[in-house]
Amino acid sequence: MDLNLRGKLALVTGASKGIGLACARQLAEEGCHLHIASRTKADLERARDSIQARHNVSVTIHACDLSNGHTARSLAAACGDIDILVNNAGAIPAGDLQAIDEARWRDAWNLKVFGYINLCRAVYPAMKARGGGVIVNVLGVAGERPTWGYIAGSAGNASLMAFTRGMGGTSLVDRIRIVACNPGLIRTERMETMLRATAAAKLGDAARWQELIPANPPVGAPEQCADLVAFLASDRASHITGTVVTIDGGAAHYAGVL
Repeated sequence: MDLNLRGKLALVTGASKGIGLACARQLAEEGCHLHIASRTKADLERARDSIQARHNVSVTIHACDLSNGHTARSLAAACGDIDILVNNAGAIPAGDLQAIDEARWRDAWNLKVFGYINLCRAVYPAMKARGGGVIVNVLGVAGERPTWGYIAGSAGNASLMAFTRGMGGTSLVDRIRIVACNPGLIRTERMETMLRATAAAKLGDAARWQELIPANPPVGAPEQCADLVAFLASDRASHITGTVVTIDGGAAHYAGVL
């Protein structure tokens, strides 16, 4: 299936590793030119080099901290001609209400929740002026299946689900689509970090984190998320907006999963 993405320009945040890097690679495979952003320049350089070694596309890197609203607006200005924005930056820590104090909660939401909101606010007028575009927000299944042990992430993802639906419900009048996906457990460094925190709380030993990896349904791969993001960003999904798609192997409906 031709996704009609060749020659388009995409900005992917949190793109130096995990799901973000997989999204950047998949969009490059479809022929998109890229802006990729994350906090660490060296990681971005490695990501850029790995993409350009395989695909004949331009890749511009932006080392920046998107928890700062001014930085988010500056990034949007530097990428003012993008057709696609993939919001993926952010790693809200695991822990219950007592474990995540106000400072950690605010720091995490400044990057993921307000980072997404700030970039959407900043890129929307330029997309509208250029005749349209697509925003894909990568969230997390905890937003639809909240847990006490991931309370800050559950609440943050739920708020971004509402944000996506609220914006996307009317954005098509400006020829802009706003959609989201909710990954479950995906085999990334981020998954290990979260399971280590859960293992420390539930098993008393963070080193036992692999015992918490569910066998049924199996853990997903970043590339599976990237395939969905590429489809949602494409013309093949032209009538999909204000929608959140779950990609978790059915875990949100499976009682045996943590």
